[in-house]
Amino acid sequence: MKSITRYVLVLLLSTQIGICKAQDLFTIKSGKVSFVSNAPLEVIKAENESFQFLIDTSKNEFAVSVPIKEFYGFNSSLQREHFFENYMQTDAFPKATFTGKILDEIAYREGAFDVMVRGQLTIHGVKKERIIEARCFYESKEKLIVNATFVVPLEDHDIEIPRIVFQKIAEMITVNIHAELIPKN
Repeated sequence: MKSITRYVLVLLLSTQIGICKAQDLFTIKSGKVSFVSNAPLEVIKAENESFQFLIDTSKNEFAVSVPIKEFYGFNSSLQREHFFENYMQTDAFPKATFTGKILDEIAYREGAFDVMVRGQLTIHGVKKERIIEARCFYESKEKLIVNATFVVPLEDHDIEIPRIVFQKIAEMITVNIHAELIPKN
């Protein structure tokens, strides 16, 4: 009888530990990554709703993965094609990633709060350490909202702009992230 009671107790505890650990992991429910190239002769905008985002609040770690070919928008289909083939070279570099540590407390609390994150931003196969500020708030204990805006210099990631289109593509691209995250089951 003792062994059955012990087995049930261990089973219940492991279930509770599993639930606690699952609540520490938040994954994307919905969101959008967008960018704007504001050059002298042309503004280019595109967005992507097919990205992955994971936050571990117990370890203050995060990971974002964005499939480049899922961006839509642009000013024309030809511009989109050139973006994929000539600039981002998506066959060789199909995704952009950003992984690292959240430098501030991210545990549940009321109201909006800012956090700094430090990590490796990989675009076009080139890794750069970045520190980015994000604005967060818990809509409930079951939903964490994250917003961030930052600038990416194309030269940092070896993305070359041909002279013929230099006035149509900005050297600094503004990136926005809006993500609604829920506990991962």
